Amino acid sequence: QVQLVESGGGLVQPGGSLRLTCAASGRVFSINSMGWYRQAPGKQREVVATITSGGNTNYADSVKGRFTISRDNAKNTVYLQMNSLKPEDTAVYYCHAERELTHGLGYVDHWGQGTQVTVSS
Repeated sequence: QVQLVESGGGLVQPGGSLRLTCAASGRVFSINSMGWYRQAPGKQREVVATITSGGNTNYADSVKGRFTISRDNAKNTVYLQMNSLKPEDTAVYYCHAERELTHGLGYVDHWGQGTQVTVSS
């Protein structure tokens, strides 16, 4: 009941910037938190940043000070501003949303299709 559509990935030089966008549709009113995860070849998927509906944020240590996650609740959209990009940031980035089911029935995870971010000179 929640669809996540990502955009903004691509190729960028080291030190450059990219802005990822994730637009949510469907039962967006039940989404508690959203975030960005990434997975590089041969590595586990890891959390990059999360943001609650109230605007509280958390970042992986590797991206603190460089990445900024933000959320526009009115537009049902979450962003990831990535500055000072490094080759180590190269990965497929996935948008994530946690949806709470009605009357405390549980939670459901929703994932975007993933967008490739490549940092290379």
